[in-house]
Amino acid sequence: MTNADLERAVSPNAWELGRLATLDSLGLLDTPAERDFDAIVALAQRLTQSKMALVTLVDKDRQWFKAKVGLDLCETSRDVAFCAHTVAADDVLVVPDTTLDTRFASNPFVTGESRIRFYAGYPIRAELAGSPGVRVPLGALCVIDDKPRTFGAEDVAQLGDLVHLIEALLTTRALIALASRLAEERSRNLAALSSKHRQLRQAERMANIGSWRMTLPDHAIEWSDQTYSIHGLSVGDRRAFDAALDFYPGKAKTLISAALERTIQTGEPFDVETDFRTAQGEYRRVRSMGELELDAGRPVALVGVFQDITARHAMEEALRQAAHTDTLTCIASRGRFNEIVDERLQSAANAHDRLALLLIDLDNFKAVNDQCGHHIGDEVLRIMASHLQAPYLSSCFAARLGGDEFVLLITDQALLQDLPGLLRRLLGELRHTITADGVGIEITATIGACWLDHQTVTRSDLLRNADGALYAAKKRRRGSAMIAGDPCNIVREETPPALALVRP
Repeated sequence: MTNADLERAVSPNAWELGRLATLDSLGLLDTPAERDFDAIVALAQRLTQSKMALVTLVDKDRQWFKAKVGLDLCETSRDVAFCAHTVAADDVLVVPDTTLDTRFASNPFVTGESRIRFYAGYPIRAELAGSPGVRVPLGALCVIDDKPRTFGAEDVAQLGDLVHLIEALLTTRALIALASRLAEERSRNLAALSSKHRQLRQAERMANIGSWRMTLPDHAIEWSDQTYSIHGLSVGDRRAFDAALDFYPGKAKTLISAALERTIQTGEPFDVETDFRTAQGEYRRVRSMGELELDAGRPVALVGVFQDITARHAMEEALRQAAHTDTLTCIASRGRFNEIVDERLQSAANAHDRLALLLIDLDNFKAVNDQCGHHIGDEVLRIMASHLQAPYLSSCFAARLGGDEFVLLITDQALLQDLPGLLRRLLGELRHTITADGVGIEITATIGACWLDHQTVTRSDLLRNADGALYAAKKRRRGSAMIAGDPCNIVREETPPALALVRP
């Protein structure tokens, strides 16, 4: 049990009075909005993808919002405040579904128009007035949504990182106020302030977030230590100011320059992710946020935060690539096909280019799995996929739709000059014989093709017409191809190819 827990258990009323005195000593209640707190709640909302984010302070009878995003209220009664529970517990509070929690199910913010369904709060603590080393909760950094959701350990850690920044801000404010009141102790208070600044820098390093400020109109730049670190520079290195935009390669430089200029011209904040190169030439992915700083309504500076998100971006890209790739054949998945075909349909329509879609189904594939085993069937699928990625098809797009069904999108105008010839070549290349225990199983491909035309303009149209052609070709002769709209012209191989053998 900590000193705070012991004091609270022995005298809960004294603990609450001390907590309220500490809150009052900070001089934060009913003060105007401040950019530091506003930037933190905006970052909390974006990091957690929540509808609302708040910095709350829990007073005797009310909950007051120092910073908020997504909410119009300035305060609420303490008896209906979610953050009052966080303060009472002096611990992280996560409510995945408020309607299932007896503490909140009948709360008017749950049953009323606000329809709060999710809440996560992280206590904001400060040192108890007159009790060095004892920290008490004054309020919370919370995120709120109108839909139930999960909130994992990484999400809690992100809130915690931001709370460290808030607590450092509160501590710094307290020390500055103390220094102004006790001029005779200036030396001691400045030392304490320096210590708290180190805590702020530690919090920046923990979250890999730096801060920056650019004054207007001279564009003089100030960076925090962590911003220098992300750039791969020593603190104070003049390269940071002489060529700050040169750290952004190519399009990234254009994007960040446009974002800065747009914010200066319109006052709208920006939030962009871009590629980045450190002073050592190492690739990074960074997120930059910025907004105008106003003095008496006049813009005086741009201020913001800067975060290295390389690890997160790499993980997202890996997940995206996995979602786009069929794990067995290593060609595109059905989901990726749906994205690409829509893009290329639009591109072909805009350029008035020809385009054809081929729906490919393997014949006798079930017999391979049944008689030779699924490992041989998997090898057959990989072989077929490799033929669809042959060099002469490099400008085409191949995907596995599922099972033994593939699709090939043809945009190469040279190949499209002789679509029947291309179909004959594919029919030959996709013919294989599997031998097992002296018995041969011939695998062929049946293909249904469809042209993009004024009546066939969407992905659904192409698939439907190609599927109809595939069905008609199978009905006439497996191992053949048919082009939709030309049912009398069935395409076959001109000469059978040499058979490829796969043995279990």
